[in-house]
Amino acid sequence: MRRSHISFRSGNPALSKKTFENNERVNTGPLIKDNVMTIKGTVDKTALSLLLMLLAGYFTFNEGSSILMVAGGVGGFIVAIITILKKQWSPITVPLYAMLEGLMLGGISFMYGQLFEGIVFNAIMLTVSILLCLLFAYRSGIIKATENFKLGVFAATAGIFLVYIASFVASFFGAGFSFLDPTNSSLFSIGISLFVVVIASLNLVLDFDFIEEGAEKGAPKYMEWYGAFGLLVTLVWLYLEILRLLAKLNSRK
Repeated sequence: MRRSHISFRSGNPALSKKTFENNERVNTGPLIKDNVMTIKGTVDKTALSLLLMLLAGYFTFNEGSSILMVAGGVGGFIVAIITILKKQWSPITVPLYAMLEGLMLGGISFMYGQLFEGIVFNAIMLTVSILLCLLFAYRSGIIKATENFKLGVFAATAGIFLVYIASFVASFFGAGFSFLDPTNSSLFSIGISLFVVVIASLNLVLDFDFIEEGAEKGAPKYMEWYGAFGLLVTLVWLYLEILRLLAKLNSRK
């Protein structure tokens, strides 16, 4: 029996409710398996993208990489917008996005590593562990992407990003939200970071559900790359939030 999927797919802007509107194949005849999206194909492309990201991050994990870090962040944002608007280009833009984000993450990770020894390795291990645990929980049915679950995570994610935007705008006026500061070790600030990490993690469940829907609907093969892109967006966010949380915890020592 096919699973039902509601309109709110994910808090992830890359995986919205309209993604498959113009990409579904019409089931009027036999489908060529090699030309449609599969879960295995998406997993393989996600693994390749993560490898590219890791290699690029290793390249900028050193002093003097600030220019490449900024270029990676800006370039990654531009390529992400292009990918969302031109999904057909995903086989080219997603590997490029992975490498650009890797350049950014490598520089950021190095700065955190200079402040707290071992924090980068711990953040990577926690991110990977959360990914694998939630994938197992989703596939085994322990966690189900019900309507209320999806709407709750979507609303929480939207609220978090509104706070990010408000803090960014306030920074231009010499203000900002202190609880977002990685050096703020207050219990309130740590609690906020823990909440954000939980919401970022739960977005992975929605991403899994989104990818499964694409495979069910026989989406075009290039959507495997787009599904991998959606997971990368969530994993980058999760990793950065885990780094922030660990920095706050280490600041209490």
